[in-house]
Amino acid sequence: MHTLKISDSITIGNNELAIITGPCVIESRDMILTIAEKIKEISEELSIPIIFKASFDKANRSSIKSYRGPGIDNGLKILDEVKNQFSLSVTTDIHEPSQAAKIAEVCDILQIPAFLCRQTDLLVAAANTGKTINVKKGQFMAPWDMSNVINKLLECDNPKIMLTERGTTFGYGRLVNDMRAIPLMRKFGYPVVFDATHSVQLPGAGGDKTEGERHMVPTLAKAAIACGIDVLFLETHPDPDNAKSDGPNMIELHRLRNLLTDCLEIHKVIRKCHEG
Repeated sequence: MHTLKISDSITIGNNELAIITGPCVIESRDMILTIAEKIKEISEELSIPIIFKASFDKANRSSIKSYRGPGIDNGLKILDEVKNQFSLSVTTDIHEPSQAAKIAEVCDILQIPAFLCRQTDLLVAAANTGKTINVKKGQFMAPWDMSNVINKLLECDNPKIMLTERGTTFGYGRLVNDMRAIPLMRKFGYPVVFDATHSVQLPGAGGDKTEGERHMVPTLAKAAIACGIDVLFLETHPDPDNAKSDGPNMIELHRLRNLLTDCLEIHKVIRKCHEG
């Protein structure tokens, strides 16, 4: 398994569980700093490495009228503040090749959205920054098809790769998780992430917005850890019912600590089994 040094305090792929968490989108500076402060407290209390995530632009909203975010300049300024004030590594989505260099100035990990995981120019631009690239497997792809994505990044001499499982489209308005995807993608030799919140999406179920089954997030998160993931991705918000994006999928911020505590306990058992 390749190990990825994200920062002086975070290495992924070394049999330790890491977390990527934060709100779906940057709604305001104050909200982001409030969430980041709580996440930092949880990270220190549980001795678990956490990478802060929030999007400056949600470019694939269901409705053209939906809130997208503050834009790249203001968004990166806020993420940079999170990084410096709380000593947290940060990540965000990249949607266009022209954004890569600017995002890489702030973010430790560049995240490729699932809908864009086959976009060669986007992958090349992200890889050429030299930063770690987290590619979300498209809902329309089999896990073994990610070998082509890996090869595109390696052609740019960037082996700093993470692969994320986030569900597969099945019929209409629902994603289904095949946990076999986790060991299948780990065979490539790169750390695998499980996205527990986007996996419970019900795309388009709200007409002009996406619905979700928030109550299923803990179940999927725990199952993924039992299957051997390296990183757990889940989004959180102080008041998800009133969030501006993906509220039905995000877990309440006050529930994050207890969920991560349970996940760590499962991870300890799985790691001991592998060591034995």
